[in-house]
Amino acid sequence: MTPAPAPATTHPPNPTFPPHPAPRNWLITACTSPIGIAIARQVLSHGDNVIAGLNPRHLAEGHGDGGEEEGDAQRGEEFREFWRECEEEGWKERCKGVELDGSVMGLCQAAVAEAVEVFGKLDILLCCASEALVGTVEELAASPRTQTLVREQFESNFFGPVNCIKAALPTMRRRNSGHVMILTGITGHLGTPGLGMYCAAGWALEGFCDSLAYEIAPFNIKMTIVQPTMEIGVLTNKIISAPSMPQYSPDNNPAPLFRGIIGGLLDRLDLVQQNGNYEPASLAGDRIQTLYPKLPPEMQSSLLAETINAITAIGGHDNPPARHIVGHEGVASVKEKLKTVSEELEDFVDCSCAVDIDDGHGIEDANGSIDGML
Repeated sequence: MTPAPAPATTHPPNPTFPPHPAPRNWLITACTSPIGIAIARQVLSHGDNVIAGLNPRHLAEGHGDGGEEEGDAQRGEEFREFWRECEEEGWKERCKGVELDGSVMGLCQAAVAEAVEVFGKLDILLCCASEALVGTVEELAASPRTQTLVREQFESNFFGPVNCIKAALPTMRRRNSGHVMILTGITGHLGTPGLGMYCAAGWALEGFCDSLAYEIAPFNIKMTIVQPTMEIGVLTNKIISAPSMPQYSPDNNPAPLFRGIIGGLLDRLDLVQQNGNYEPASLAGDRIQTLYPKLPPEMQSSLLAETINAITAIGGHDNPPARHIVGHEGVASVKEKLKTVSEELEDFVDCSCAVDIDDGHGIEDANGSIDGML
């Protein structure tokens, strides 16, 4: 589970946007996040229009004393800086901000309605809101508060995108066109110890989207799941850590739990916290902790480049991929997982086939028997 050394950083070429006769209209659900702001900047510079979903928590005036409140305030300031950039670049008329909290269905519907009212239609829905809950299964089951964190993880990472999709489908269906894009991660393929609930919410969302894709295909609505590496989902969003248990400390448990992995990720990126007090071990302790990793701008830009390139190149494409893995490391990790699944399937294929009703020639008879019972 220990991440392999990252390949040398390369800057992808400028994204190749799909040809289209008119500006496309995007609804970006988390435009107070680094990835949301970066995508909005890219598509606006290309001439598209953006409905920017703004988390109400990030827009509150004033700055907290630290931790979560300080991080929320910082996100709000980052969006205000981006808004000033929109004014300077002449993008303001093509970018409209709306309050959007995925857990509130009314706000999701209002955001879609705003897109239709202002720009006439909604072409692309990009769901990119995310939070990462850190903790083992036992740690997250230890108290009513940690169990609530699990529910909140599913509210933010599963039900939030689901609500946004449900709000967008009617207008896309009526126009017989649209593209739903979901930003998850390779954690949708790979389980990570100490990040189980984050992975579970991602797997649930991917299963939902895979099923939905078949339902909406007759209406010419496309579905794409974009899976960047773990760093994108975790290092650019809020991290919440449950109180740690000594039984899962490195001294007692050799499993590469995520508290250690995130320290490795930060080290690989040569992260230096602006306040100078971050240590990987700070996520361990007897209380719930919240952290917004602070990446220097140039590092953040480099980290997000490949994902921005993928989303802007795929968004609105006539024949987009159902699932797109971003980056060499992600591709290698998923290939290794699929190889393991394939090998295990072959190792136990005789056992699997031994439970068949018959030798495979009587499937119609078997179906007939079932029909008879019904």
